[in-house]
Amino acid sequence: MRLRFTFPVKAVVLCIMTALSFCHGAAAQSDTVHEIKDPYYGDALFEFYQGNYFATLTGLMVSQHFGRVPHYNEETEVLRGGILLSYGLHREAGEVFEKLIDIGATPVTRDRAWFYLAKIRYQRGYLSEAEAALNHIGNALPEQFTEERALLQANLMMARGDYAAAVPVLDALHDSTSDYVHYNLGIALIKSGNTARGIALLDQLGQQVENDEEHRSLRDRANLALGFSAVTSHQPAALYFERIRLKSAQANKALLGLGWARVADKDFKQALVAWQELAQRDDNDTAEFEAKIAVPYAYAELGAYGQSARLYNDAVSFFGQEETDLNESITAIEEGKLVEALLADNPGKDMGWFWNIKALPDMPHASHLAHVLAQHDFQEAFKNYRDLRFLTLNLEQWRDKLGVFQDMLDNRRTAFGERLPQVMAQHQHIGLDAMRERQAALTSLINEAETDTDGVVFASTQQAELLSRAGSAQRLIYEHRGEPEFDAARQRVRLAQGTLLWQLAQDYPERDWQARKNLQVIAQQLTEAQQLEADLQQAQRDEPQRFDQLAARIKTMAAQLNNLMPRLAALTLEQQQAVQNIAISQLKYERALLAQYTTQARFALAQLYDRSSMPSESADAKKEPEASHAP
Repeated sequence: MRLRFTFPVKAVVLCIMTALSFCHGAAAQSDTVHEIKDPYYGDALFEFYQGNYFATLTGLMVSQHFGRVPHYNEETEVLRGGILLSYGLHREAGEVFEKLIDIGATPVTRDRAWFYLAKIRYQRGYLSEAEAALNHIGNALPEQFTEERALLQANLMMARGDYAAAVPVLDALHDSTSDYVHYNLGIALIKSGNTARGIALLDQLGQQVENDEEHRSLRDRANLALGFSAVTSHQPAALYFERIRLKSAQANKALLGLGWARVADKDFKQALVAWQELAQRDDNDTAEFEAKIAVPYAYAELGAYGQSARLYNDAVSFFGQEETDLNESITAIEEGKLVEALLADNPGKDMGWFWNIKALPDMPHASHLAHVLAQHDFQEAFKNYRDLRFLTLNLEQWRDKLGVFQDMLDNRRTAFGERLPQVMAQHQHIGLDAMRERQAALTSLINEAETDTDGVVFASTQQAELLSRAGSAQRLIYEHRGEPEFDAARQRVRLAQGTLLWQLAQDYPERDWQARKNLQVIAQQLTEAQQLEADLQQAQRDEPQRFDQLAARIKTMAAQLNNLMPRLAALTLEQQQAVQNIAISQLKYERALLAQYTTQARFALAQLYDRSSMPSESADAKKEPEASHAP
């Protein structure tokens, strides 16, 4: 009856991240704003705080693969390790933390990391792994964790049944104010044989006035343990059971135990009060079943034989109907209705053990399953089943995506094959070779013009036409040299030509600079065109190969999916069977109890009938009906 630690996964992951904050030399402060240098790490944190842990994990692994988080290599490993823990992958998570610790953790950080790893392994139920992590803790664990460490160590010892070893560990916390320490120490003392001291501790705890539900529940558990310990050792026990609240989780067991405590005191009327209260409840647990035959037993002891016989018959009928209902529930579970109903009534978008069952399944006699679903083993088994279902759906989605990717690849391959000839034709129409020759000719012409300081080279189209006309006019006048009427025309042509050449000389520096600038632009554009030509030639060689590589990758991934999905389906079916077996085993146990209670009720009835058939026999010779034994 030891107590387990309970804490949310996100809190544990954050604690581990804080514990391993040596990555950048400062403890993580949740109230401090930090600049995120790698956007992909910020995206992972966003998914994490949204509760999308699977997306966080896969995103981190992809980012690590492509080197997208160079500033947060250690932090991503811490986060990845914490999420691996939440999925029960303790070996992989341990390897992550061991690696991080080995690359530079201080002793304090190292011990805190192992401590959190031990806590979460214990919560999951991996006791040997939790002990291994606990054994890695050195002497540098901060003082504020000393009590938790000792309590965890004691819980692991009690889980192995070694209560005697747990006593000195808990005794070392004699100055602790924690009720959990006192409770576990009391249990360990009683189980190891030191009953008097254990009872004293639990009795002190059982009389405390508590204001919160957590400690009131712990007080009820302490009184319940005291009560049954007293019943077992034939000591007065009623006081302990009466301390327990009627609406607590321990109320049914307390009412049953109170009845047997009153029987031990020969106070059958008070026993009847407790058992009648219990028998009227509709909780379908073993304490209620036992109350069904305990009530008529008390009536028989009070001499109300007719009432006792009627209630025994009612109990036999009730047990028979309950057995029928249990059989129907077992059949429904064997048909797979339980897991499907649980998934339908308890939806969740992600996987991991932080999810839990909150609603009873919609199936016949669901009340039978309330105690089954509350069991730690069932919760863990069902979470594993749900995780497998989640992974199955994820793989199915990826299988569909691979089909889409294949269609996209086929379309791109077709489009490439259709467009490449058109692009190449356009490229050839441009005539890069001719353009390069033209560029070379222009460059040579400008160089010659600069050498000769010839502004005529930079003449505009209009200026070139005027120069041509002036030259033609000079030739014509020259043909008529010696004729006086051409003298005036000769002067005008010479003046016009000189003016034009003067203008060209004046514009030469600016036009030379502009020509050089235009040559640079042409050279740049030709370089870009040449690069485009090289890219086109490269694409002709590489794109078909790239398409083939992508097609091969899709084929490989499809083969991996086809290999994983049958294995996952087999594991899912196996885990479903494990979940169902846990539930069925519990229901069969309850069915066996019902059969035992039915036998007791019928035997008690037979004793009552025998008693009623011997009226002349003295009361001392009458045989009393056999009573049920207190658990």
